[in-house]
Amino acid sequence: MTLKTLIPGRLGFGTAPLGNMFRAIPEAEARATVDAAWQDGIRFFDTAPFYGAGLAEARLGEALQGRNRDSYVLGTKVGRLILDEVEDVDARDLGEKGDVFRHGRANRIVNDYSEDATLRSIEDSLQRLKTDRLDIIWVHDVAQDFYGDEWLGVFETARKGAFKALDRLRDEGVIGAWGLGVNRVEPIELLLDLKGPRPDGFLLAGRYTLLDHTRALQRVMPRVAADGLGIVVGGPYSSGALVGGPNFEYAPVTPAILSRVQAIKAIADRYGVTMKALGLQFSLAHPAVAAVIPGASRPERIAEDRAALQAPVPVDVWRELRQAGLVHADAPLPNGV
Repeated sequence: MTLKTLIPGRLGFGTAPLGNMFRAIPEAEARATVDAAWQDGIRFFDTAPFYGAGLAEARLGEALQGRNRDSYVLGTKVGRLILDEVEDVDARDLGEKGDVFRHGRANRIVNDYSEDATLRSIEDSLQRLKTDRLDIIWVHDVAQDFYGDEWLGVFETARKGAFKALDRLRDEGVIGAWGLGVNRVEPIELLLDLKGPRPDGFLLAGRYTLLDHTRALQRVMPRVAADGLGIVVGGPYSSGALVGGPNFEYAPVTPAILSRVQAIKAIADRYGVTMKALGLQFSLAHPAVAAVIPGASRPERIAEDRAALQAPVPVDVWRELRQAGLVHADAPLPNGV
């Protein structure tokens, strides 16, 4: 089974916001958002222990209780253990994203990509998610943005530990698929060059979006497509920057990014097209992409995402974006543009 055949539908639900990303979300609002996704027909849910130190998994598990387990696909991640003891949230070293989950739980987070930790992480996730199985498991954040100059050493630990464990679990039928869940293309390149273990695909956040896609387009998308693997695009709105938010790549928007957003929006506005429609449809136009998983913390965002996915976008919009140099010349665009 390939990643594309495993994932139902092209629109999934990313649960990072349910871990109190950037703000404290009331329980009722988190629950209503998952319920809205379900009512919309979304059946692919992606989460991680890291999101709020177990908070997103727990909220998702509670919201999915009573749903037919065979009717949805559930993905989570390994690489971090969430302990019962608490720690000083302000003292955590989370690489470039230190403030992202400041409002999450205070449980101690331990980075560990060994085989034993991978198996323990899976068991812990099963408990928080209140389920008996996981469909997709991503090895989380083995990249520069979290580990700086030490990232290759962390990758090597994961290669000898998490990768082999997940490869075995996939081959035994315990899980459906595995891969990397990262915000950088370099770990994907490195894993694709290994003779084994063999992943089923990748969750690539923020690197194949309308605002940032050149490196992924040139260095990983062709390999993924040629190998029959799949990409799940996380963060298709670039941390909200594409749709007028204050953050890009989890940090304040730079003048250069703001200028790019304004140029895209000027074209979109002339045709009456939303930025969400352009963002989702751009990412999905590449044949390697299996699904997009925009995050949401408010119920109304789900309907917006669905409308954006289905909205008609005139061919001339894509042509103008290409002519203006706002999309790479080699990027596949909708309608064969």
